[in-house]
Amino acid sequence: MSKVTKLWFSKEANSSRAKERMRAIAYSMDLLIPGLYLWLPGGFNLRLGGDVPDDEPYRYPGFIHSNAGFALVLPGYKILTTYQGSYDPKQTSDTGFTKI
Repeated sequence: MSKVTKLWFSKEANSSRAKERMRAIAYSMDLLIPGLYLWLPGGFNLRLGGDVPDDEPYRYPGFIHSNAGFALVLPGYKILTTYQGSYDPKQTSDTGFTKI
């Protein structure tokens, strides 16, 4: 079920709450859950739709490797996004290459 969430702004972009908000955006984009997603430097995040990660049976490890971006996920698995990286937590940049 899609949920409308609040606009988040935090001066502590690296706080645990900010990381959880970005993890929710990564999860929603990775699973192509319809919604509008925006993230900017400084902890500014917007998630309309999507869902929070389900940590059972394991914790979702996904991560967005970009300081700023926009994504629109439409029903029918259509996605329009500025983000071209992977959601792998081991990735070192947004080029799509992973560190081995």
